[in-house]
Amino acid sequence: MSILVLASGNAGKLREFSGLLGDLGIEVRPQGDFNVPDAAETGLTFVENALIKARAAARHTGHAAMADDSGLEVDALKGAPGIYSARYAGTHGDDAANNRKLLAALEGVPKAERTARFVCALAVLRHAEDPRPLICQAVWEGRILEAPAGAGGFGYDPLFHVPDQGCSAAELPADTKNRLSHRARASQELRRALPDWWR
Repeated sequence: MSILVLASGNAGKLREFSGLLGDLGIEVRPQGDFNVPDAAETGLTFVENALIKARAAARHTGHAAMADDSGLEVDALKGAPGIYSARYAGTHGDDAANNRKLLAALEGVPKAERTARFVCALAVLRHAEDPRPLICQAVWEGRILEAPAGAGGFGYDPLFHVPDQGCSAAELPADTKNRLSHRARASQELRRALPDWWR
């Protein structure tokens, strides 16, 4: 079985990718198993940051590695918070503060102009110097609500209205979200592309 190092310590992501790729003969291991330090996300795009993280994990471990970078783009804010989504309000991972800042930034913006999308970029490298990484990207279109709705999900989910479901991402059942989301769509693309790419 081939080892693929996940450049993340997120247990949920590990379960998701292990389940997605396990029957392809790939064992997904978290970078923490190899004491990989977190890489500085200095890229200017989701793809660049995913590549930076995957390359750092591959270099440190000597194994193939993968990483994802994702975030929220709001059209009325010229794509912000974008790659800074997790630290939009200053502290990495402070969901409540990030949501408050987003609502404040969109105060007075009419409903029709609150279009937005979640973006996910996945990058896989066979080795640290791989000149032909596998890149899979997907988006999830929606709009930003004027107030939070729902108690599920995380991050910006309570503010992200999913038009074809008629509710926020935080109000969706977990299995529905895991089928529709940007990460789910990018992951399915990865599963389709990986067997031919990984030789």
